[in-house]
Amino acid sequence: MVLEIRSKLEHFTLDELSKPVGAYSHGVIANGFLFTCGLGPMSPETGKISGDEIVGQTRQVFKNLELILSSKNGDFSRVVKLTAYLQNLGDDFKAYDSVCSEFLSTPYPARTTTGATLPGILIEIDCIVAL
Repeated sequence: MVLEIRSKLEHFTLDELSKPVGAYSHGVIANGFLFTCGLGPMSPETGKISGDEIVGQTRQVFKNLELILSSKNGDFSRVVKLTAYLQNLGDDFKAYDSVCSEFLSTPYPARTTTGATLPGILIEIDCIVAL
C-alpha cells in the first residue's frame, strides 16, 4: 500500500530584499518548515554588496535571513540546518564562525560550510527553519 501525503506549498518573495535574479523564490514553506534561498550580502537599501570583507558580508547575510524569518514569524532559534558557501574557506572560516555566534545560540543548528566559487561576493547562506 502506498500512502501519498501532499502538503500545501507556499512560495514567496519579499519586497524588502533584492528581487531574485533567476528562477527562484526567497523562500518556500512546506510541511511546517521554511526553506530559504541562498542569500548573499546585498543591502536591501542600496541593492549593492555590503562590505568588502567576510565579517561585514556575513553580518549582512544574517540580516537578510532575519528579514525572511521574521516575515514568517520565525527567528534564528528555530533554524535546524544552515548551509554556508565561502569564497575563501580556509582564510575566512574563523571570522565567519565568529559572526555566526552573534546570531545563533545554543543549541546550535546543524551546519555545513563549504568552499564555492561565488560571483563577486565572499559568502552565501541558506537555511531550513522549523516554524
